[in-house]
Amino acid sequence: MTRRVVVTGVGMTTPLGVTTEESWQGLIAGKSGIVTIEEWTTLEFAGHKLPVTIGGRVPGFDPEAWVEQKKDVRRMERFIQLAFAASHQAWQSAGLPAALDDAEGNRAGCIVGVGLGGLGGILSAYDNLREKGPRRVSAFFIPMIVANLAPGNLSIRYNLRGANWAPASACASGSHGIGEAFMHVREGRADLMLCGGAESTLDPLAVAGFASMHALCTTGNDDPARASRPFEKKRNGFVMGEGAGMLVIEELEHAKKRGANILAEVVGYGSSADASHITAPAEQGEGAQRAFREALAQAKLAPDAVGYINAHGTSTHFNDKSETDAIKAVFGAHAKKVMVSSTKSMIGHLLGGAGGVEAVISVLSMTRGVLPPTINYDEPDPECDLDYVPNTAREARVDVVQSNSFGFGGTNGVLLFSRFKG
Repeated sequence: MTRRVVVTGVGMTTPLGVTTEESWQGLIAGKSGIVTIEEWTTLEFAGHKLPVTIGGRVPGFDPEAWVEQKKDVRRMERFIQLAFAASHQAWQSAGLPAALDDAEGNRAGCIVGVGLGGLGGILSAYDNLREKGPRRVSAFFIPMIVANLAPGNLSIRYNLRGANWAPASACASGSHGIGEAFMHVREGRADLMLCGGAESTLDPLAVAGFASMHALCTTGNDDPARASRPFEKKRNGFVMGEGAGMLVIEELEHAKKRGANILAEVVGYGSSADASHITAPAEQGEGAQRAFREALAQAKLAPDAVGYINAHGTSTHFNDKSETDAIKAVFGAHAKKVMVSSTKSMIGHLLGGAGGVEAVISVLSMTRGVLPPTINYDEPDPECDLDYVPNTAREARVDVVQSNSFGFGGTNGVLLFSRFKG
């Protein structure tokens, strides 16, 4: 017998703001958080400048406002600090105590998806090694940069003594983190899970790598706010961002017993592999189609039950077309009725943090009755012909929302949330 799983807390920190509310208000206002990274504009490597000097950086982020032990701040890479900020907000919104007692903690866990982890910390430590010698590499170097130290530190903070790990599945990491946590609760292995995704890799090396793959937008340096344009005809690559999105999910009776405010129900999770190419999506989004169908089957829902899709929508040519194709293949005639938007148009692509943030946005869209837009949508692409909620937020009541995440290696993660009906 499977158990019902509900969302009782959400939190996010994004390029639109440190807090959930700041980020949400920016999203529904159609505001862009993509800016010029000033220190990148003067950098040169072997006489060459960076091809991209824009990104989505969390504005005014002070880790000491979120990490209680100040000494711990120096021992955490930025992706862990961002996970703390989002988790603190999710934990508070769930109305939970400062930390669980041991009995509760034994039935609670933490799964946080992370893509690249502490890339900046690796480069900084290598500089120390090269310039000052091995004794100047910090004893905290490894605990700072490994991906599972996001959930590891959070488990210590909240006394979460159950499952504790970090899916590292590229840009689907956050969705896989939530999906796997959902399965833990659904199957009775936990009563409560803190879950989501976090990433901070705004670094010249990452920019150079993605640009060499022709994955980044290289034409937006002069107008950062308009660089990310998912599903639009002139799109030519994604824009990197940073941030974290976290949820508290619980077994229904556990949530009711403590009088929790239930925001939504998690009803479906699908994961699949394209098994076709390390970076390019499968033709017609075939792998994504299977993840869609798995999530719908688990939820026992027909495609026409879904009212809104928060798309992966990276602003690359092949992703946006294949995602559109997958939606049309699975949703049939309903594909032209379901509302779709890509919030990456405003916050960029948060890589391993994307699925966590977009899950939070999906839940808030349903509970607040407002769908964030796809901004910079000026000229429709004939190959992408769905309702992408262009440029302006839309008031709409939807009872089921879907959040899509796809990653390099052909990995796919899909989450379904429904309005809680008791």
